Amino acid sequence: MVLNAEKKPELLLESGTSFAGENFGADVSVSGEVVFNTGMAGYPQSLTDPSYRGQILVLTYPLVGNYGVADGAGESDRIQISGLVVSEYCEKYSHWSAKLSLGQWLKQSGVPAISGVDTRALVKELRERGTMLGKLIAGSKGVAFSNADKRNLVSEVSIKHPLLYETSFEKPMPLEFSMNAYRRSKKLTAILVDCGAKNSIIKSLLARNVRVIKVPWDYNFFHMNFDFVVISNGPGNPKICDATIKNAKQLIDAQIPTLGICLGNQILALAAGGNTAKLKYGHRGQNQPCTIAGTNRCIITSQNHGYAVDTDSLPSDWNAWFTNENDNTNEGIIHESGIFKAVQFHPEATPGPRDASFVFDEFLEGLNKQ
Repeated sequence: MVLNAEKKPELLLESGTSFAGENFGADVSVSGEVVFNTGMAGYPQSLTDPSYRGQILVLTYPLVGNYGVADGAGESDRIQISGLVVSEYCEKYSHWSAKLSLGQWLKQSGVPAISGVDTRALVKELRERGTMLGKLIAGSKGVAFSNADKRNLVSEVSIKHPLLYETSFEKPMPLEFSMNAYRRSKKLTAILVDCGAKNSIIKSLLARNVRVIKVPWDYNFFHMNFDFVVISNGPGNPKICDATIKNAKQLIDAQIPTLGICLGNQILALAAGGNTAKLKYGHRGQNQPCTIAGTNRCIITSQNHGYAVDTDSLPSDWNAWFTNENDNTNEGIIHESGIFKAVQFHPEATPGPRDASFVFDEFLEGLNKQ
């Protein structure tokens, strides 16, 4: 298929519905799962979140791009989304720290984006029909529908070799050159299993005086010296992450304290013998209310996931920790021992409210009591 020069760029859904717009990104065509985010701000963080790998992102806030893009604002070292759809794009940005416009950033990264779309109508269709595949046609060549969920997306976004974060996020060290240093220290040491970890998870741990060893999704880290494990967020179907699930089972058997975040919640549930299922259109935004089990306390959380844990499938020694107030889906699990905890939302937020940051503190306090 060749795009007619007279034809405007468009988003075409597998349902047959199309939305025309104006391209302000790269002149390429892409396909992917079409999802939406309800956040009012934070597009640099959302676009660089590895959990969006293989997806075309629709932003529901009506004006996007007004504060440009600043250095170091992302959650990874690149834009992770396949394409972007917005209602109105603001080309002339205004912010003291901005270095370039959103459109410039997208073009430099080879990512297409269209504006002028009725995003309310688009999101309404996604909510009624459910998340579906789409094609963002913005280049001279067409593209076929493709389901990234069938790929091992985690392997695409994970690091290839272990890195050590001692005190600074900006200067990680290759682990083979720093083994002696980390063994001598008296700090708590965390293994961060990188399934697509957001930078803010590392920063949150460093801020609590924790040394972080970031390892690939399928890395065998049991020979290392560490105090606990964090299984990170990440994209795609959790059941494809067989090596991570296998390592999580070993963590449970060995009674090694483990904290799961987002995809990590699903990985821990699968390792424990539970099940996961795909949500109709997922949770993506910074305004998801979650209630702590057994209490009336509700917190507002930042979320980005398309799968959820089936609470009823969990073994008897595992319980729900949090529940989503909008649809009653699982938002966290906890083992009766207290050694294993996981949340489906993002306690590190960025962007979003800080209501859930106590999850890190409670987990670390629990280590001191063991």
